[in-house]
Amino acid sequence: MVKFLPFTGYRPVLQDGEKIVDRISPPYDVIDDDYLQELQSHPYNVTRITLMPTDGRYHTAAAEWRRWRQEGRLKSDPAPSYYLYQQTFSTPSGVRTRTGIVGVLKTEPYEDGNVIPHEETFSKVKEDRLNLLRDTSLHSESIFGIFPGLGADLNERLQAQAQEVYEHQDADGVQHRYLAVNHPDLVKEVQDALEGQKMLIADGHHRYETALAYSLENLGEEKKGYVLATLVAADDPGLVIWPTHRLVKVDGYHETSFLNYLNKTFRVQECPRDELTGKLPGHDLALLTRSGKTLLLRYEDRSDPLWTLDTYIAQEKILKGQLGYEEGKAKVSFDAELHSVLKKMAKGGYDLAIVFNPPSLEKVWELSLMGKRMPKKSTYFFPKIWSGFVYYRM
Repeated sequence: MVKFLPFTGYRPVLQDGEKIVDRISPPYDVIDDDYLQELQSHPYNVTRITLMPTDGRYHTAAAEWRRWRQEGRLKSDPAPSYYLYQQTFSTPSGVRTRTGIVGVLKTEPYEDGNVIPHEETFSKVKEDRLNLLRDTSLHSESIFGIFPGLGADLNERLQAQAQEVYEHQDADGVQHRYLAVNHPDLVKEVQDALEGQKMLIADGHHRYETALAYSLENLGEEKKGYVLATLVAADDPGLVIWPTHRLVKVDGYHETSFLNYLNKTFRVQECPRDELTGKLPGHDLALLTRSGKTLLLRYEDRSDPLWTLDTYIAQEKILKGQLGYEEGKAKVSFDAELHSVLKKMAKGGYDLAIVFNPPSLEKVWELSLMGKRMPKKSTYFFPKIWSGFVYYRM
C-alpha cells in the first residue's frame, strides 16, 4: 500500500503588491531560457530554488530558501494539511476541471509493487535533481500520480470543506486554484482511505527516483523519506493525456531507402497532410517526411504487449531500427501539439516527424502492471502541475 500523508506546508506570503503568479512556475523541464529569465526577475519565484545551479550544485538556492524564511516571505501552516489543486481548462469537447490531492508520499522501490512507473528516465536529469535535494533538503516540485480514488461521498466532503488560498489563470487559459484542507477528522479519513491503494506515476519519474535515492542516503531521517506529490483519481473527469510526437533530424538521411524500409516493415497508407487529425483509426502512427509525404503506418506483429504501443514501435523499428538513434545519427525533439508539429515541418529543418495516437489511461495501467516501461516521453498529461504554491521542508 502507499503511504500518503498530510504535512505542514510552507506557503508564499504575498507582500508589496505581489500576486501568486510572481511566485509560481510550470515544471522545470518545460521552461525555455527567455521564460526562465522572466520568472527569475521576481525575487521570490520558485525557479530561484529549482533552476539556479552553480557548477552543478545548489548552494545559492539553499541560501535563497533561508533568506525567504528569515524575511517572512513564507509561512508554515499551523497543522498538517492536505491541499486540493484544481485546474480548469478548455478542450475540444468542453471545459474540464482536474482535481488533485497534494500531500507527501513515502518513497519505496518500484519492486515493492505499490508505486508503479510507466516511462523510462534520463540519468543525467536525475543527478541534477539529486544535487538540488542534497543542498536544500526541500521539495518544491510535486510529482503527479494517479490512484483509484476516494469514493464520491468523501470526495464531495473534501471539496466542500477546502478553503481557497491562491488562484491564477495562466497564459494558456488554465485556471489554477489551490485550497487547504486541515480539519483533523477529515484529514485522517483521507489518509485512511488511501491505505491499500496503488499509485501510478503520471509525470515526475525523475523526481520520484531522485527522491528515493535521496531517502536511501538519509535512512535515519524519516522526513527525507517522503516526496511532495499530487494524486488524481483515475476517474477524474479532467484527466487528459496527450501524445508526445517526435521531430527528427538524421545525419546522412536518404528518403528513398527509408521509404523502401517502411514499405517492407509496415502496412503503409498515404493520406493528404491536411486531413491528418489527432486520431489515426486503424493505424499505429503517422510519419511526415521532409518531401511532403504523409504516411499512416500499421505494425502487424502483436506477439508482445509492447508491440501494441505506438511509441515503442517508433523507437524500436524506426529510430533504432533504421535511423541510427543509438549511434547518435538521429536527433529527436519532442512536441505534444500536432498543429505545432505541422508548422515546424512546413518551415523545414527536420527530416521527418512521427505522430502518435492519444494514449489511453487503460493502456498505460495495463502495461505498467505487467512491469513494462514505456519509452521516454510516451505521454503528456495536460495541464502540467505547477510549482511554488507549497513547499515540503525536510
